[in-house]
Amino acid sequence: MAAMGGGAGDVAAGESSPGEFARAWARLGSRSEPIESAARLAAILDLAWREAMFENPEAATVVGHPGQNSRWTDLSPGAIDRRRTRLREVRAALAIVDRSDLHPADRLNYDLMLHEVEDGIEGGSFPQELLAVTQLGGPQQQVAQILALAPAATIADYDDLLARLRGVGRVIDQTIALLERGLERGVTPPRVTLRDVPAQALHQAVEDAWKSPVLVPFTRIPAAVSGPEKERLRAEAARAYRDNVAPAFRRLHDFLAGTYVPKSRETIACKALPDGEAWYAWQVRHHTTTALDPKTIHDLGLAEVRRLRAAMEGIIREVGFKGSFAEFVDHLRTDPRFFFGEPDALVKEYRDIVKRADPELVRLFGRLPRLPYGVVPVPDYAAPSQTTAYYEPGSPEAGRPGYYFVNTWNLAARPKWEMEALSLHEAVPGHHLQIALAQEMEGLPEFRRHGGTTAFVEGWALYAESLGYEMGMYRDPYSRFGQLTYEMWRAIRLVVDTGIHALGWSRAEAIDYFRANSAKTEHDIVVEVDRYIVNPGQALAYKIGELRIRELRTALSAALGPRFDLRAFHDALLENGALPLAVLDERMRLWAAARRPAP
Repeated sequence: MAAMGGGAGDVAAGESSPGEFARAWARLGSRSEPIESAARLAAILDLAWREAMFENPEAATVVGHPGQNSRWTDLSPGAIDRRRTRLREVRAALAIVDRSDLHPADRLNYDLMLHEVEDGIEGGSFPQELLAVTQLGGPQQQVAQILALAPAATIADYDDLLARLRGVGRVIDQTIALLERGLERGVTPPRVTLRDVPAQALHQAVEDAWKSPVLVPFTRIPAAVSGPEKERLRAEAARAYRDNVAPAFRRLHDFLAGTYVPKSRETIACKALPDGEAWYAWQVRHHTTTALDPKTIHDLGLAEVRRLRAAMEGIIREVGFKGSFAEFVDHLRTDPRFFFGEPDALVKEYRDIVKRADPELVRLFGRLPRLPYGVVPVPDYAAPSQTTAYYEPGSPEAGRPGYYFVNTWNLAARPKWEMEALSLHEAVPGHHLQIALAQEMEGLPEFRRHGGTTAFVEGWALYAESLGYEMGMYRDPYSRFGQLTYEMWRAIRLVVDTGIHALGWSRAEAIDYFRANSAKTEHDIVVEVDRYIVNPGQALAYKIGELRIRELRTALSAALGPRFDLRAFHDALLENGALPLAVLDERMRLWAAARRPAP
């Protein structure tokens, strides 16, 4: 088919409003437009990405996409419906593309975009937007996080930050409206998981504006900004905080504390929500990118727990401990020698661990990312409800490094023996290495560079923990026990997540099972179980993905024999970004076939 006059790029140029995006999609979705298949696909992918950045300006800030740093996502019912409608229009435009006309690289782009769109359409049949606030997310956390990530180098950057500050009231009011609709429809998080959330909101509305997390960027205005401009920016920020931000967060606090939390549901399972059984089944498929059903995953988890428990018992014998498993775990949780007394000492040790890991990477990878990363504490306002650590991607476009956030709150819940495994997962060779390499891929559509299939991203990071043995880590038996504890943690997730959401487990049963099979501290166990309760299915992705990667390594190593090269295997795993597991399996087997000698 001949290309349309003027080139495919003209089909998707210059959109900056919902109406303009709608008109562009009408053209791309019309068979009367004679656009060659590869050009049409390129235009679809480009337009879909730019509209995604327009519709989710917070994501645009995170990845460094320009032009959206003054805005927040529109959470109105009309905007939510528009986004659902658009997914169907994207699918219709893709249906016009003749896949057989595409080169292999474009076929992969087509398949991945179609998978993403169809998954989004199915997920859009469930009212996820009504769960707009949990202990792990919502404006009470996101506002400060996004303001901290946004560019802050020029006067224009700070004017964007001011625009966002002035828009906080609208964000909060739209969020409250969604929560009210959730109460009407019986779609809320479980009440037990919301216990800290009103305080999270109130923490954003302190009396002294300059002690609020949302104004941190205005305490660090660069010296290059002139004195008068600096005074103007700080004065306008304080005014926006006083007139807009603080009143909005107080409204949110009052609504949460006085209405929402008392009226939220007492059940904990996803299947207790309207159409909850189907909702959970989609969550499982969405996060694992497999067709595995909850019962199969539950049984797989039980088998992994048994295997790992036997390995942990072996280390208990190795160190000469004479008591039971429960007594050994209590010893690990309570002996002062396994804990730091000061937050700074904890952060320093994390930094030392990752710097020991860095030089070992070259033995396992042929390609390493250019983007650096740092280790920093979790912000105080979020720490009590946050997990032990997490990774926040950087942005080559925005000149922002990746960050490995470590939780220094409640040091008695942060044992030394877990630190190596956690660091390999969150930093290198885990999240930072994989995500930064994806961001630095060239010649690919943006959704491939910044997308994230949970089963791949988290499966890789869990697999990365096991690479510590080949990197010379885990020399201490307690650290090896920590690695097994972390792997056990992810196996327990298979049992507990499905137990809660499909098999009728109570919160207490989930906590008891976790406690009986893990050395995680009591605080971590409670926080983790509550995380699984409010984010059904997500925790399944880790172990499912890791098992698939491990199976591929075993199978392809056996098939290739001496031709198997671990560095090349890892590079091939990562070279296409985060893929659904079935696609990953297919591509890795093609990689292996290409390395076999010709018959």
